[in-house]
Amino acid sequence: MTKLLTLVSRLILGIIFLGAGINGFFVIFGIDPFIETSDAAMEIFQFDYLLVFEKSLEVICGILLLSNRFVPLALAILAPIIANILLLHIFMDPSLLLLAIVLVICHSTLLVIYRKNFLALLEKKPIIKIPDIPSS
Repeated sequence: MTKLLTLVSRLILGIIFLGAGINGFFVIFGIDPFIETSDAAMEIFQFDYLLVFEKSLEVICGILLLSNRFVPLALAILAPIIANILLLHIFMDPSLLLLAIVLVICHSTLLVIYRKNFLALLEKKPIIKIPDIPSS
């Protein structure tokens, strides 16, 4: 059951972020996107270079999730992006709020499943291991 839940959540997040990232490049380059983005959402992105960076991260993380490689890294990178998406759709543009909630649910599910990969981040006093450098 956990394997199926992991697969479904990972695929949903991967497909959404890969599609949204590619779609974002069409908006940046002035081509009509596949999915229309609201004017309220686009007013936030006054600096195109920030949008290029974010959409690049979305494409990379979408590919990582779909290929099942470096999933915890992709989840860590996507966490602030998903938080911003949720807040944007709560406060400015509720048209895609359902999609934002689906993203949060899938991301949270994967965070719980991959929680052992993140536990070291929550250590109060992490152990620092300095490797011995052999003298020649």
